[in-house]
Amino acid sequence: MDPKDIVKEYTNGEVTVVWQSGKCIHSGNCVRNNPAVFQPKEKPWIKIDASTTDKIIETIQKCPSGALTFYLNK
Repeated sequence: MDPKDIVKEYTNGEVTVVWQSGKCIHSGNCVRNNPAVFQPKEKPWIKIDASTTDKIIETIQKCPSGALTFYLNK
């Protein structure tokens, strides 16, 4: 599998975060805005239960590349 084509999803039951490796420009906005959730040196690097849904959404909306997106679970 090409590392540029990786798509991963993480959910806390309320929101699902989608990360697309090929779009990531490593701006670091996610890590700076919500370091409890976005921990690039860990596996998995997104700890979805470490923050509130609202804070996760707020952080994702600051992603300049669109590598991080979300959808609300029904």
